[in-house]
Amino acid sequence: MYFLSGWPKRLLCPLGSPAEAPVHVQSDPQRTFFAVLAPVRLSIWYSRPSVLIVTYKEPEKSSSQFGSYKQAEWRPDSTMIAVSTAYGYILFFHITSTRGDKYLYEPVYPKGSPQMKGTPHFKEEHCAPALNLEMRKILDLQAPIMSLQSVLEDLLVATSDGLLHLIHWEGMTNGRKAINLCTVPFSVDLQSSRGSFLGFADVHIRDMEYCATLDGFAVVFNDGKIGFITPVSSRFTAEQLHGVWPQDVVDGTCVAVNNKYRLMAFGCASGTVQVYTIDNTTGAMLLSHKLELTAKQYPDIWNKTGAVKLVKWSPDNSVVIVTWENGGLSLWSVFGAQLICTLGGDFAYRSDGTKKDPLKINSMSWGAEGYHLWVVSGFGAHNSGIESDFKSVVKQPGILLFQFIKSVLTVNPCMSNQEQVLLQGEDRLYLNCGEASQTQSARSSSAHSEHKAGGGKSPFADSGLESQGLSTLLGHRHWHVVQISNTYLESNWPIRFSAIDKLGQNIAVVGKFGFAHYSLLTKKWKLFGNITQEQNMIVTGGLAWWDDFIVLACYNISDRQEELRVYLRTSNLDNAFAHITKAQAETLLLSVFRDMVIVFRADCSICLYSIERKSDGPNTTAGIQVLQEVSMSRYIPHPFLVVSVTLTSVSTENGITLKMPQQARDAESIMLNLAGQLIMMQRDRSGPQIREKDSNPNQRKLLPFCPPVVLAQSVENVWTTCRANKQKRHLLEALWLSCGGAGMKVWLPLFPRDHRKPHSFLSQRIMLPFHINIYPLAVLFEDALVLGAVNDTLLYDSLYARNSAREQLEVLFPYCVVERTSQIYLHHILRQLLVRNLGEQALLLAQSCATLPYFPHVLELMLHEVLEEEATSREPIPDPLLPTVAKFITEFPLFLQTVVHCARKTEYALWNYLFAAVGNPKDLFEECLMAQDLDTAASYLIILQNMEVPAVSRQHATLLFNTALEQGKWDLCRHMIRFLKAIGSGESETPPSTPTAQEPSSSGGFEFFRNRSISLSQSAENVPASKFSLQKTLSMPSGPSGKRWSKDSDCAENMYIDMMLWRHARRLLEEVRLKDLGCFAAQLGFELISWLCKERTRAARVDNFVLALKRLHKDFLWPLPIIPASSLSSPFKNGRYRTVGEQLLKSQSADPFLNLEIDTGVSNVQRSQSWLGNIGPTHHEIDTASSHGPQMQDAFLSPLSNKGDECSIGSATDLTESSSVVDGDWTMVDENFSTLSLTPSELEHISMELASKGPHKSQVQLRYLLHIFMEAGCLDWCIVIGLILRESSIINQILVITQSSEVDGEMLRNIRTGLHAVDRWASTDCPGYKPFLNIIKPQVQKLSDLTEEQVQPEAFQPITVGKTPEHTSARAEESRGSSGHGSIPQGEVGGSSLVSRKEDDTALAEEEESFQDGTYDCSVS
Repeated sequence: MYFLSGWPKRLLCPLGSPAEAPVHVQSDPQRTFFAVLAPVRLSIWYSRPSVLIVTYKEPEKSSSQFGSYKQAEWRPDSTMIAVSTAYGYILFFHITSTRGDKYLYEPVYPKGSPQMKGTPHFKEEHCAPALNLEMRKILDLQAPIMSLQSVLEDLLVATSDGLLHLIHWEGMTNGRKAINLCTVPFSVDLQSSRGSFLGFADVHIRDMEYCATLDGFAVVFNDGKIGFITPVSSRFTAEQLHGVWPQDVVDGTCVAVNNKYRLMAFGCASGTVQVYTIDNTTGAMLLSHKLELTAKQYPDIWNKTGAVKLVKWSPDNSVVIVTWENGGLSLWSVFGAQLICTLGGDFAYRSDGTKKDPLKINSMSWGAEGYHLWVVSGFGAHNSGIESDFKSVVKQPGILLFQFIKSVLTVNPCMSNQEQVLLQGEDRLYLNCGEASQTQSARSSSAHSEHKAGGGKSPFADSGLESQGLSTLLGHRHWHVVQISNTYLESNWPIRFSAIDKLGQNIAVVGKFGFAHYSLLTKKWKLFGNITQEQNMIVTGGLAWWDDFIVLACYNISDRQEELRVYLRTSNLDNAFAHITKAQAETLLLSVFRDMVIVFRADCSICLYSIERKSDGPNTTAGIQVLQEVSMSRYIPHPFLVVSVTLTSVSTENGITLKMPQQARDAESIMLNLAGQLIMMQRDRSGPQIREKDSNPNQRKLLPFCPPVVLAQSVENVWTTCRANKQKRHLLEALWLSCGGAGMKVWLPLFPRDHRKPHSFLSQRIMLPFHINIYPLAVLFEDALVLGAVNDTLLYDSLYARNSAREQLEVLFPYCVVERTSQIYLHHILRQLLVRNLGEQALLLAQSCATLPYFPHVLELMLHEVLEEEATSREPIPDPLLPTVAKFITEFPLFLQTVVHCARKTEYALWNYLFAAVGNPKDLFEECLMAQDLDTAASYLIILQNMEVPAVSRQHATLLFNTALEQGKWDLCRHMIRFLKAIGSGESETPPSTPTAQEPSSSGGFEFFRNRSISLSQSAENVPASKFSLQKTLSMPSGPSGKRWSKDSDCAENMYIDMMLWRHARRLLEEVRLKDLGCFAAQLGFELISWLCKERTRAARVDNFVLALKRLHKDFLWPLPIIPASSLSSPFKNGRYRTVGEQLLKSQSADPFLNLEIDTGVSNVQRSQSWLGNIGPTHHEIDTASSHGPQMQDAFLSPLSNKGDECSIGSATDLTESSSVVDGDWTMVDENFSTLSLTPSELEHISMELASKGPHKSQVQLRYLLHIFMEAGCLDWCIVIGLILRESSIINQILVITQSSEVDGEMLRNIRTGLHAVDRWASTDCPGYKPFLNIIKPQVQKLSDLTEEQVQPEAFQPITVGKTPEHTSARAEESRGSSGHGSIPQGEVGGSSLVSRKEDDTALAEEEESFQDGTYDCSVS
């Protein structure tokens, strides 16, 4: 409604003696001038600009006679001021303007500026007028004056001797007697025959205010009683007055009256405000509601505010401001919703936590349209100051101006059928619809991103999408602020109305005269071209948008005629383009529904118009025709009491029961808010129905309206929509009401299921109340959201020194900003329906909203709120709702998540109550496993751990761990390992702490290598974090207990976990799921090599080579080879490459430095030497228990690495700019064979090679697996991977190993039979493998011979265990050293590049393994 903005301003009062400090401020009826009283002076201030115009100072002599000034009251035409003084005098001052058109302040414009000097009313608008004050008349009432009140043409004065004087403004009593209060009868209501009199002598009125719409006075007596005095007939004499009072109030202090809502707000000594209304039938005073601070919100200030000092209603009667004796300020909506209170938060505390003195207010008055509040403050001058001069400076009372922003709904209630929030300040507007250019993105973000990319061009569609997307209306927290055109503001301040169109693209504002409109797309204002047309119209009843047209009701000054006008947005702003209809009486309210305009007039009649677009020639205009008039004078006592009027399609009957379904979408009823009572008038369908086809559609006869029905009380705002949506009928056909302190209400339609005939005895609508935490300003119907705004505060007091001589306003007050807020309400409605046993309706409603993104949150909120209320209730609940809610939630697939999320956010003490209603957590856990929802199952595990014995939670954790392994949920697996350990170690009862991102979850050395840099021929961003090939674990020395370096206490637990991991690994190998195995090992730090060593002859055997090969092709997305069209003897395949490789091997064995020109690289020569050294007869044991990773890796992979090191550096330097393997290959070919001329067949061969390779990532992964299997001695798997990579070097290497040391003969036979099987399969099914098989035929032949020979000796070869670990590691060190030194010169050589694509691949493997095992540190960046 109203929100504070920024800091208050301080007006500079002329400093004088304390007798001249202001004590009272009173605005004139138009709120243009403000009278400021000091004890001996009267000043008149102007509102815009806020300047002092004239001061009258009382001479000392007369001042001692009259006493100090107390109160002031303006004459309704602002020509006189009456001032009461302490000794019972009333001084009448005349205000006269000085000579001619002399002005105190005038705007000065630079030469040639476009400001219109010749406009009518120009001087009055811009200039503070020069005025004179003269005292004309003095009236002595001989008793202190308690209250002054201007009533029509008279001044009503209450004095302390119990008399009421009615005085004419000219200062005469006109012979009327003063009325003695003791002669006025008082009773509880007006129906009692005679009331009792105020029987005691010294009774007098302490405060009073006249209420025009109730025709009487609200009064507060000096003994704290309150009452209402009304003249029984038109004559104002003692005999004709009668008073009513409530019996129970005895501590009244002050009163304020709201004319629009007929409310009287009485401030009480207890600090609360009691708001009364008058019962229409009996005339008794009824308590409407109370305004009080609650102990819950303000625990430290509750009951300590002191008595209420002042209560003031805003000019538009929509909010009331309250201040207390001990200081502080609070703002409330009409029916008691608290908007602002300065007794808490940043208003009351400094940033260091110390408490501030609350601001004490002596007097206050609202400015024009409620944008300002003028406050005369006394900064607690009676508090002991620090020293006297400091006190006089700081505590100097002054005038403060608080600035407000208000919702459009307060002045232009027709905005309530729209989904935007629009706030208006005195010179700017705040919108919540974000960038106008996004609003059309039809509930999708694609257009939004286009807009951002395309800069200014907006992707606008012309489709009239009626509802904006959630994203644009919720959007971010910031407002879209539109500055109102200065040119328009200068002559038309203040802004009275504003309106925004349905799509949130155009805004119109109305000031004193005329109007202007703004487009958010073009960011331009459109004003009247002819200034006289603007100054000739006064908009009276608000304005509204209809498509591209602005519809408004105005008064034409020159013709003295009320009119209804329609202007087209796109044409120039000129009356020539407007459609003008004359109206009979002044229009007070206007609203648009579909193609109808509804108007409420000052003669209490409602008129309906139809509006349609007409295009006659070049100009498009709109035509308006009267459809129907309805007189409401029987029901409405005063036209000013009507707060809003709207047409809706809402009716008490559902569309189903209507005789003709299309009528359901028509304007079915009129909703009228009459002083807070919501009245509905429906169309009367009881008479004969007119068939549509019979009558001419142009003379459509509209049905009459039934007599009005009251729907609800205390209504501030009403929201309804004219859209229809079959899926969300509940929400779109509902009526939403905001009821101030009582929260919101919704009038919800109830639909029978499956279009069955509804029961005649069931109501078809139901009114459901619910509370929300924000003040509602708009309702998003389909999205089940309420939008609002809330004041937020920012402290800036740390910028100032604490002991600065003058306390700054910035220190005393926080800076106020307005934030956008929103709230879900669906759970309240579902709960209300369930309470009323309307579960079927709740289900229909919930199912229609199940697609909303926050629907799971709705269910969770509902469960949580009911659980908290019922489980913490002190008395037993006769009919608990929790079982019903639980049963309701089971209807949705999110049931399991909802329950567990709710439990995790609730304290442990309430769990038993919750699970008694929703079911045993063990059963729910099993349901999660069956539904494959493992994350939710993990949450249930934590609950089970708290509620059950450790054995049960271990059993369930094991189940979940196995399932997670099966599904490859690695994060969950790591958590489960940790969880199982936590249960095992001392059977801990507490849930394990939240896991960190990386932890040595089950391996000693795994962690160490996780974050090492790596240079592959891929650029960094192509290496996903989870790629298993970067996360291999070191093979650690294994103790007797199994794998881990672990405390003895954990051994059993670790063994238990190991067993499960081993079982899973065995299954993966049996099912030939190598890719999954690699992921599993890398993600969980599973020590694959040592496990494979043990399982070499069991699970790690390849039983069916062909099947394994096929599975690998499929898993790694590796294409099966195809036969190239050209001949197979390409120089790449078996010519130069093979000779280079073989020559190098031979030459190195003879003379290491002979062939350096072929293969530039010192490192490999040294490397090969180390390899040759390593495979000598000293290393007989290849696979004994003591053989460990680093050394094994050297021994096995050196043949591969004869060109390896420069490959790694080459790839890091040559290929950084391109992560594509293809580009890399061409680079290599180009550098190495620049002297070669490539024939077409060779080119074709290269392209064939590229086509038959799989993805780069798969290649890296395969090489990594190859290295693992090599190290573990699973040679049959190495053969399979060698086959798929089609690299004879791998096969050669394996065969070298089989020759150079003892390998299990069983394995060799297995390899031989496997290769034969592959050969047979290639012959029949996959001829692409034949060329490669032919290349490796000689080696295979050797293998066959070897198996024949070796069968006898191999079987009896003893296993050598004698090698000491020291020896092994020494070897490893030695090889590490040689390779390390070799790689550095290589980096400097730099220019060397790779010999062929094959070597690129070997490089990757080399890189991979060096990175993984940490043996060679060759990552060069």
